[in-house]
Amino acid sequence: MPFLTSPVLPPGTLARTPQPVLPTGDGLLLRPWRAGDAPAVHAAFQDPSLHQWHIRSCDSEEEAAGWIAQWRAAWEGEREVQWAVVDEATDVLRGRVALRQILLGDGVAEVAYWTVARARGRGVAARAATALSRWALEEIGFHRLELFHATANPASCRVAEKAGFALEGTKRSALLHRDGWHDMHFHARVRGD
Repeated sequence: MPFLTSPVLPPGTLARTPQPVLPTGDGLLLRPWRAGDAPAVHAAFQDPSLHQWHIRSCDSEEEAAGWIAQWRAAWEGEREVQWAVVDEATDVLRGRVALRQILLGDGVAEVAYWTVARARGRGVAARAATALSRWALEEIGFHRLELFHATANPASCRVAEKAGFALEGTKRSALLHRDGWHDMHFHARVRGD
């Protein structure tokens, strides 16, 4: 049965070119992950604060290297894209930002992020999410970007708001963490916002 509308973004929209480096314009770069980032990713996941809001752990640099290999390969699959957020001058890892749950035909993706402990409170996540959103919506042509975070995480709510994501509602008991089920705030940013 044919669709009555054309795809918002056709297959190959991302994969036809190499994954770009995206400057934030204020001292950060979003760049593709490198194999040499494994020690920094492993170190980031030793932070108890990261465990509080994320559902994965990283037990070794080898495990982090495996993640990075997957992240690097994901660009071609166009279902998920991950960037390292680094200091523009030093290339020191400050965090990660990603497009997940990409549906090119619908023009929709989910934005996700984390920051290393020493980068928190410096606007890193908001600056990275803003740069990624600008690229996805204005340059690539996505129609809608969504963002979810635990309602008990007000810092992540501030990131979403600073990056231009309007709060649309709460998904009750939506994600299982170590400490139980979390309600999740549901934010979105639409092309033209």
